[in-house]
Amino acid sequence: IAAGLDVLFHSLESYTAVPYYERTPRPDNPIKRPAYQGSNPVSDIFSLWALGQTIKYLPRIFKDPSGDEEARTQMLLASSTAGIGFGNAGVHLCHAGSYPISSLNKARPKDKQYFHPSYSPDVPLIPHGVAVSLTAPAVFDFTAPTSPTRHREAAALFMGDRAGELANIRDEDIGKVLRDEIQKFLDSIAVPRGLTQVGYGTEDIEVLAKGMLPQRRVLDLAPRLVKNNQAEELEQLSGILEGSMNW
Repeated sequence: IAAGLDVLFHSLESYTAVPYYERTPRPDNPIKRPAYQGSNPVSDIFSLWALGQTIKYLPRIFKDPSGDEEARTQMLLASSTAGIGFGNAGVHLCHAGSYPISSLNKARPKDKQYFHPSYSPDVPLIPHGVAVSLTAPAVFDFTAPTSPTRHREAAALFMGDRAGELANIRDEDIGKVLRDEIQKFLDSIAVPRGLTQVGYGTEDIEVLAKGMLPQRRVLDLAPRLVKNNQAEELEQLSGILEGSMNW
């Protein structure tokens, strides 16, 4: 499930990343372009398909971890497809947050460490896919104003048969809808409901936000994030973390 969560947000982050034509700084020669280009017409195809497949099949694996061969096969394919998408487009804020969330857990007092029940009871661990998920509802509420159409498309995939309800949702409200749908999906596969459920509190926001700042490889692809003012950027990251404490 943790691996599948990584696929989910590889897809959604790459689909909502800064468009390739807005990515800065621009190199003086195309050969100097970094691997992560921002969302683009080619990666979009792979990312959106993988997102839909993961939404469809990951809950089936949660319900039947070893017996649903079709779901496991489709998730293997979605993983590969999402890799093609994000390997070119890149990911952004969920992944930037996951690194300090996972790494700082290991250095915390034992009574504040998180031990995932599927792993060794002696090793403090927030699996990467879980760490990525913990900030996701707040992240996509934050990024929605930059590309409401893409966030609406993502919400429609999560909603499935209820997607028709989106016709009455204003662009300025689509972030809240997507946030709620992501929360429902994560609840359905028993993801901890926010940072407090893995041992963090509001007193940890500053150190977590500062741990996100060096992750330029992914932060530079985050829409809406202020990238030329560290104090403002830190304030935005802290706001996302604050909104991720509890769902």
